[in-house]
Amino acid sequence: MSRPIPEILRYGINGIVATAVHYVVLIFNLELLSMSSAGLANMVAALFGISTSFIGSRYFVFRKTDEGILPQASKFGGLYVAFAVVHGAVLFIWTDRLGYDYQLGFVLATAFQMAGSYLGNKFLVFKI
Repeated sequence: MSRPIPEILRYGINGIVATAVHYVVLIFNLELLSMSSAGLANMVAALFGISTSFIGSRYFVFRKTDEGILPQASKFGGLYVAFAVVHGAVLFIWTDRLGYDYQLGFVLATAFQMAGSYLGNKFLVFKI
């Protein structure tokens, strides 16, 4: 009999998938659409990553579907809008103002986001 995957590991898997979606859309925006602002391109990409993360959190990580999807999505969205603004601001300052590589800025901003999102989701959104 197989053991269930621990919640923190499910969170990590979900985070990797959502971050990959976010990053691929960021590259698409900057490299293929030639968006001139890394900050704006990142904000658009963040919406895709946030959506992926919500679906994964609801059904895979926390498995909390007893609350309606709209109230949960609203709380999740509020939390992640705050993270998206910070993420976009980091890339705006790091790349657009300081001229550093957007890829390293993405990693730095994502590390900050990951540090706070698990606790925010666990105790505010999905209330385990």
